[in-house]
Formats: sequence, structure tokens, C-alpha cells
Amino acid sequence: MRIKNYINGEFIDPISNKWLPNYEPATGKVYGEIPNSNEKDVALAVSASKEAFKKWANTDVNERSKILTNIADLLFENLENFAKAEAIDNGKPLSLAKRVDIPRASDNFRFFAHAITQFGSEAYESIGKGAINYTLRHPIGVVGCISPWNLPLYLFTWKIAPAIAAGNCVVAKPSEVTPMTAYLLGEICTEAGLPKGVLNIVHGLGQTTGNAIVSNDDVKAISFTGGTKTGAAIARVAAPKFKKLSLELGGKNPNIIFADCDYNQMLETTVLSSFSNQGQICLCGSRIFVEESIYQKFKTDFIKKVSALKVSYPLDNDAKIGALVSKQHLEKVLSYVAIAQKEGANLLYGGKRVTIKGYENGYYMLPTILEVKSDNCIVNQEEIFGPVVTIMPFKSEEEVLQMANSVRYGLSATIWTNNLKRTLYFSREIEAGIVWVNTWMLRDLRTPFGGVKDSGIGREGGFEALRFFTEPKNVCLKY
Repeated sequence: MRIKNYINGEFIDPISNKWLPNYEPATGKVYGEIPNSNEKDVALAVSASKEAFKKWANTDVNERSKILTNIADLLFENLENFAKAEAIDNGKPLSLAKRVDIPRASDNFRFFAHAITQFGSEAYESIGKGAINYTLRHPIGVVGCISPWNLPLYLFTWKIAPAIAAGNCVVAKPSEVTPMTAYLLGEICTEAGLPKGVLNIVHGLGQTTGNAIVSNDDVKAISFTGGTKTGAAIARVAAPKFKKLSLELGGKNPNIIFADCDYNQMLETTVLSSFSNQGQICLCGSRIFVEESIYQKFKTDFIKKVSALKVSYPLDNDAKIGALVSKQHLEKVLSYVAIAQKEGANLLYGGKRVTIKGYENGYYMLPTILEVKSDNCIVNQEEIFGPVVTIMPFKSEEEVLQMANSVRYGLSATIWTNNLKRTLYFSREIEAGIVWVNTWMLRDLRTPFGGVKDSGIGREGGFEALRFFTEPKNVCLKY
């Protein structure tokens, strides 16, 4: 299947007529082509956005809300088709795409369809000075949204929905590794009545297409989710141009387990937080610290649970672990297992590529558990972004807090305890943008989302996203 760019409400070939192969992770075979777009394609998309902006920015909020709701409804109505496309394109289990990815993409549009109708301005009366100050919030103009391959439509729509709800026009680039559902979204947007030029989807490589979006002077803001190195490269280009930046980057998240936790609930959730989506979620708890008194029991039970996870073709009904997204990524993840063993880690389970009958060239890997002796080892300091977790015991609160904060990342953390004092203390002291206590991945879309340190700048979600995609203007009226 040949995917096309979605520009000014139409599907068109890249200007250069150059194409890139699109691989199915589960089979390792090319199953389509995507545009290898360049700066000319991006310029065409930016031009369409500029042309559409004034009218869209002045469109009544209720009309914008209605169109976003239409998109949400159509996504939900087409859930089966979108989920299958996501599973084939990304390698994730179909059940996960049906349960999480596509419903969340629909929810993103529905949430911001409602949020924009409640997004108000501020007013202050200056008593004694005879004046009122009020704040207007105007859309920025043309904005760039660049999303990753791990949660393709989920994170693509997480950026696009608030941007267009706020009255902006968008030039968006999905990952070249997982372009399919972004392509299908164009059809949905047209059917939902989104005006031409409000959303333009340009496919291609990060170093060409992505860079063209970031460096284009008419693109006034960039929202990016992906690797920390790429985020730094984007910042180097965008900062001198004074573009607004929202960067949601890497994570190396601690999962801290105290002996007073609800053990069975913790164990079930820790399996999920370790290996959901083949561990290819920036929020996965990849560093597991367990209080010494329950460490041996946890190790035994965790290995038993993980070894029962079925690695299989993503469209199988009982698939728990699908394929990693690409051959290159699989090789990278396996290389970290080798590094860990050279550093003295004990391989407790997994660490190997898996061959699935009938899909021998697919990018499959066993979920992997490494027992490490120090939190300073490479596999505890660098983001692996695959089905690999490390475990190690701790003795005291001070020790585990120091280890939790020892990495350059600060996206999320999970704490398992029923001690209220400890909960409050750790929630305050852990260096992370998100802290889950006795749960994981429980999201309320009204809350701010993002990280500290090398995990990024800015926040997404709720009114934080609408603030990012608007510019405030203060008006002082003396009466």
C-alpha cells in the first residue's frame, strides 16, 4: 500500500516522487511505501495552513468543538480497522491497540472538544486605580507537531487535538516507522468536516521532513515527543528563532516497592508497567527497586509471571508481547542485554530473540529481567526502551531515594506503599513530572503531563496544552 501526504484536505504524492519502505515488524517484510518528503512538501503544507488560519482562528468555539467531536466519534466507530492497522504497523498486540491506543486517540479529540469550551480568560479589577485588566488568548498560527512510533495515533492526536481546538493550523509528521494510522486519520478529518488546511500530515524522515518543519520560519511552535538527543537537536534549531517549544523526551523510571504494599496488586501491575507495548512506553518502570525483606519472594514470583507472557504474532487473540518496532531497534535492545552481562548483571529470564513459526523474520524478543548490583551500571542509567527491566534490593528509604534520582531523566515514578508519611515524602522528593502511588498509567486528561531534567520541557494535557498553543495578551482598560 502506498501512503500519501495529506495537504490542504487532499492526498498527494511527494513533490520529488521519492518513497520510503514501510516494514511490518511482525514479519520483517515491506508491506507498503511512504512519501520521502522534503522541504518543498513541508512548504506546501505550511502554505495551506497559513491560508486556512485566519478563518479557522475566527471560527466559533462551539463549531470547532463540534468538528472535534465528529472526529472522536468517527475514530470510535472505526476502532476495529484502526486497531488492526496499528497492530500491523507497530507490532503491538491487537488487543492492546483495541483497548488502549485507538480509544485514547478518540478520547483526545473528545476531551479537547469539551476543554476548549471551558477555556476562559482572566480579568482583574485594579481597585483605586479605576482600571480593569483582562487577558486575551489568541491561537499562535501555524504549529508543528512531531510524534513518535511507540504509541502512534495515541500521541499524534494528543498534540493535534489541542492545537486545532485552540484555533491553530497544524503541520504534523508521524514517525516514518509507523505512518499508517496518521494517514487514515486524514480520511476521518475530511469526513468529520475539518476545513482544508487546518491539519496537514507530511510523511518522511526526521532529519529531512522533521527538520524542515522545525526550521520553517512560518511555523511558530513545535510540540515534539521522542528521544532526548532529537529533542536537543530540535531545540538548537528552534530556540534562536524564538519558537515556543514543548518537548516530551526520554525516561528511565523507577518502580519502588516497599514491603508494606498490597503485594498481589503490585505484582500484577509491575508486570504491566515493565512490559506493556513490549516495554516501548516512555512511562514503563524499567528500574525496579524492592525492599530487602521481600526481595527474594518478589524475584521468584516476578520471574514466574513474566515467563508466562506469550510472545506471538500481534493479531493472535492471546498475544501479550508482540514484535518490537524495527530490526534496528531489536538489535539495539539486545545489545544492552549483552552490555549488562559484561558489567556483571545476572540474566534471570529472557534476553534472547524469539522465532515465531510462520513469522521467522519478525522482530520478536523475550521479556527480559536483569538482576544488577549497582544503580550506576549502564542499563540502569540509559534508556533502553524495550522489554528489559532491572531489579535490585534496597535497605533504606534514603538509599532508594538516592538511586531513584540518580539518572539524568525525570519523567515518572511508581511507589508501592501503604505508609502515608512515606507516600507524601517520596512524592515530594522524587525528581519526576508524574508520580503514581499504588498504581501505574492511571491518567486523567485534565492533569499536566511531562518531565523534568533530560525528560523534557513544558507540559501537555488539560489547560496546560491549550495555554501552550495560545499566546496571552493583557489589555488594561482605564474607566
